[in-house]
Amino acid sequence: MKHIVVLTGAGMSAESGVKTFRDHAGLWEGHDVMQVASPQGFRTNPELVLDFYNQRRRQLKEVEPNDAHKAIANLESKYRVTVVTQNVDDLHERAGSNNIVHLHGELYKIRSTGNPKDIRYWTEDIKLGDTCDKGYQLRPHIVWFGEDVPMIEKAVEICLTADILLIIGTSMQVYPANGLIHYVSSNVPIYYIDPKPAMVNHPNIKVIAKTATEGMKELTNIL
Repeated sequence: MKHIVVLTGAGMSAESGVKTFRDHAGLWEGHDVMQVASPQGFRTNPELVLDFYNQRRRQLKEVEPNDAHKAIANLESKYRVTVVTQNVDDLHERAGSNNIVHLHGELYKIRSTGNPKDIRYWTEDIKLGDTCDKGYQLRPHIVWFGEDVPMIEKAVEICLTADILLIIGTSMQVYPANGLIHYVSSNVPIYYIDPKPAMVNHPNIKVIAKTATEGMKELTNIL
């Protein structure tokens, strides 16, 4: 059974109504990115950071997987499929995909500021004063700017075994996820679905300049 690796970004969930964090001015919901998505920002104003992600978590409860999420899940009937996503939502899971690697963390998980391995499922607001068993403040289980991406090595290993690579809804500009394309074998076909695709220098790439849902319809016919 061929192994399809799917790399997804913000454009994957946009059609579900999930807001992309960053606007055209580079602000995240009106905030400088370092205020709400960095260890320094959390130390300076933890209440602001917690509120920012509480709002994202509440929004996630109001959206559903779109047809592109479902189409990826349906590929599992004929292929071995692994999703490597830059998104922090759970829409791939809810659509039925079974093998998912979250590079940048998950909104529905929290962890202890004193023990990074103390990770738990959490769907409600995180408040200042919510602590782990050892008394450390809880924080979103999100990879912030300046932090390591702990799942990147696993993602590299997955890409090394790909027979087909799908890239959906990402600008291919975010490090280190943008480097994953270089770990697939030289003969692996690559399909890049995005309405405004970035320039990617790779001999095997086929660009489908459509939204995630429309692009997955075309790709399903191709496959």
